[in-house]
Amino acid sequence: MLNRSDKAIIRELASQVAEIAALPVQNEKKLLWCKLNSLKPERPMVMIDQVCWNEMNINDELTLKCQDQECRQYENHLRRVLYQWRHFPVDMVVEPFIRVHKAIYNSGFGLSAKDEIAVTDPTNSVVGHHYINQLANDEDLEKIKMPIVTYDKAETERRMEVAHELFDGIIAIVEQGYDPSYMTIWDPISFWMSVEGALYALIDRRDFMLELVHRLVKGNLYLLDQLETQGLLCHPQPLVHCTGAWTDELPAPGFNPAKPRTKDLWMFSMAQMFSTVSPQMFYEFEIEPCMPVFKRFGLVYYGCCEPLDKKMDQVLKIPNLRKISMSPWVDEEIGAARIGHNFVFSRKPNPALLAWPQFSPDAIRQHLQTTVNICKRYGCPLEIILKDISTVKYEPQRLFEWARIAMEIVQK
Repeated sequence: MLNRSDKAIIRELASQVAEIAALPVQNEKKLLWCKLNSLKPERPMVMIDQVCWNEMNINDELTLKCQDQECRQYENHLRRVLYQWRHFPVDMVVEPFIRVHKAIYNSGFGLSAKDEIAVTDPTNSVVGHHYINQLANDEDLEKIKMPIVTYDKAETERRMEVAHELFDGIIAIVEQGYDPSYMTIWDPISFWMSVEGALYALIDRRDFMLELVHRLVKGNLYLLDQLETQGLLCHPQPLVHCTGAWTDELPAPGFNPAKPRTKDLWMFSMAQMFSTVSPQMFYEFEIEPCMPVFKRFGLVYYGCCEPLDKKMDQVLKIPNLRKISMSPWVDEEIGAARIGHNFVFSRKPNPALLAWPQFSPDAIRQHLQTTVNICKRYGCPLEIILKDISTVKYEPQRLFEWARIAMEIVQK
């Protein structure tokens, strides 16, 4: 039985979200995202994600008041939605339902990170890591196991019962399956080996690393097979790597809502630690072995913080590719020339501009306008995705101002 006070808090917040979700602008934004993702944009689109929420609490707007832990999770989600809508909505879409995650468990590959952590701000979830290499010897490959998916129907039903008690009569609820869109092999490798250990191994232990890569690709394919067979994949996807995923091109023909397939979905992949490797090595250890995974999905978003401007020959070999990340460290001219009107230029503006000792709106404006001008020149469909915001120096107004400037520029 839920605490009456907790229930009242959640229902009030949900009522506010439902009211916002019913506004016509939500469908207007979805249509704009569909146009962009179909490479026929009306204008550049803007999103903000991965916010330093520990620095955002103004007038207790984010202060949690519920007692029950499950209620606090819903409260946290609802308060953040409302906060972002009030202060930096840009092109976010507030949807008219609450997602309840199915109880799906992934056993993983048999390894977890062993690391030492350095903390500079105890309120911030962004910390430093020193990872310990657990794959230093050839025989360590045997530590890699195939992931096993299990589904807890009873726990899912319990979660739904709680959601019905909290939200019935206020806002719809939907069961949310497993979202497989984040599928990269090099992030887990960096956790298990450290970036330095993995990069040295690419040179000194080439065959070992290729075998490791192929085992992880095989494991990911096995994971996807299980999710498809058991009908545990999600649909629809609101986001793919912090960007709007709304599209008229998915799901694929033959779609069954009870059993979504990978070809009905977006996927996202990257190899951030490959920023410093050659294009040839990037292709050999990342693009070529991951082809079977890319081919399974309806649309692919590739890249994150790694500069891809000088690896475009390799990136463009990815099947079903639609969005390409252009990080703060790319030459935008080179990237735009290769992307043209054939893909979405997914620009990641530099979040460090929000962390300067003195905040400069003029620097923000110049930074963003440069991107817009380059993409206009080359005819690139453009999205501007501000993410990885580690700090705003405890001045939330910096983020609000960034959002205002960005929307002013793209709506000219």
